[in-house]
Amino acid sequence: MVKKGYIKINFTGGLISPGELLKILKHAKDIWIGEVSFGLRQQLIIETGAESYYLLLSLLRELNLSFEENSDDHPNVVSSYPATETFANKTWVSEGVYKDIFDMLDYTPKLKINISDNNQSLSPLFTGNINWVASSSLHFWYLFIRFPKTNKIYEWKELVYTNDVVAVSKQIEETVFKHYDFFFDNVNADGELLYEMMKSKQRFNTKPIEDSLKPISFRLPYYEGFNRYNNNYFWLGIYRRDEKFSVDFLIDLCELCLKTKVGQICSTPWKSLMIKGIEDKDRVLWDEILAKHMINVRHAANELNFQVEDQSKEALELKRYIVKHFNKDDIRTFAICFGIKTRTKSEVFSSILVRRKPLIRLGKYVLLYCYDVLCANDFNPNARTGFVFSKKNFKWQLPKKLRKAAEAFYAYKSEKAVAIEFKTEEKISSKENVSVFIHQCPQCLSVYDPSLGDPEQNIAAGTSFEMIPDSYFCSLCEASKSEFVIVDKVLLGGY
Repeated sequence: MVKKGYIKINFTGGLISPGELLKILKHAKDIWIGEVSFGLRQQLIIETGAESYYLLLSLLRELNLSFEENSDDHPNVVSSYPATETFANKTWVSEGVYKDIFDMLDYTPKLKINISDNNQSLSPLFTGNINWVASSSLHFWYLFIRFPKTNKIYEWKELVYTNDVVAVSKQIEETVFKHYDFFFDNVNADGELLYEMMKSKQRFNTKPIEDSLKPISFRLPYYEGFNRYNNNYFWLGIYRRDEKFSVDFLIDLCELCLKTKVGQICSTPWKSLMIKGIEDKDRVLWDEILAKHMINVRHAANELNFQVEDQSKEALELKRYIVKHFNKDDIRTFAICFGIKTRTKSEVFSSILVRRKPLIRLGKYVLLYCYDVLCANDFNPNARTGFVFSKKNFKWQLPKKLRKAAEAFYAYKSEKAVAIEFKTEEKISSKENVSVFIHQCPQCLSVYDPSLGDPEQNIAAGTSFEMIPDSYFCSLCEASKSEFVIVDKVLLGGY
């Protein structure tokens, strides 16, 4: 018998019907479930004890709902739908475009799919296995494949038309599972091979890529509170510090949506909710419901910019500890996205990542943990590569290490801004196109740049790759020196 379990319900792209959610919540309340949560992939998560677990399963089956029990074999489709009209303007990707794609979804994906507008920073671009990013060409999308259980990304050779996004995704998934050994948990997964396999099958509406994708600089918008948009409406963002939403509050919220003709609720990749389309005349009703349930909607930005694994009390506790010290020391964290990772191969979107690792293990038990601090390439959370900033820290050391990482972030951004200004004045020297070769780890895609060295392993800046010891290993994934490959630094965008 299950002592404790969870049930996951996917709402495609984070788009939730108030009426459908209301039915679920009323059943949950009937069997004494008091709280629910939303996950990083915009899904609803209901944790229950043994008795309510089986009762809830029975009730959900009566509603003819699709759900999973204690598993995530079918990850939710993530989308930037919540950002439309609020954080993404001057774009052809309207709410209608997203809904058209969702309506075409005629299968239940086993791979993670992300559908994102490049004109926003609310939703991550590349945390899926099949990542669609809107191009500047009307109704055409870039496609990036991140092979399952790897950090290896392959950029598709063509742009794909909106009406074929679902069909291409489905065919890619079928091909990947059919040739499992080639593409799963394989750092040598060959994107060109997958592309050729796809080209030999059904043909789709595509066009050549004229310009490579240039992701916008990450700036997490303040996604909480009442905010006016389109001059006529408000949107309301609701975040909960403990990631738990009261069932009673959500029931009132759904009923108010139906009463005021708000046809949708959006869940975001930050485990928060957004309600769009609130009219001026109804603002007072929303204030009343927030007051009734004592909902605070103005948390500090340095608390909102954390990505924490789903259903991880340890990660959430660590977040609270770090935020407490940030507040105490009055640390600036604007434009930085922090992530906390306590499980291997979990997906966390971040500029600066805290990764927990066992330090002392006794059999299957861990007696003591330590923490690595890692930074994303260019400090952009949409970049897949990164470097280790600090290794094997104890918990009490983390606030100081993260402060230094934040200082490095602002120093880097400042230097980059100065460099861009200088290049503009000098009209950019043609010498910048000269190839510079560095060494890259094929496992995690981190790099060894001789101009920087590797301070973590006491290798001074200016030390060539050939001069470092054969015992050298990747500071990120610990791959051996012999596994590194030579790459052109220009092709990595300066990495």
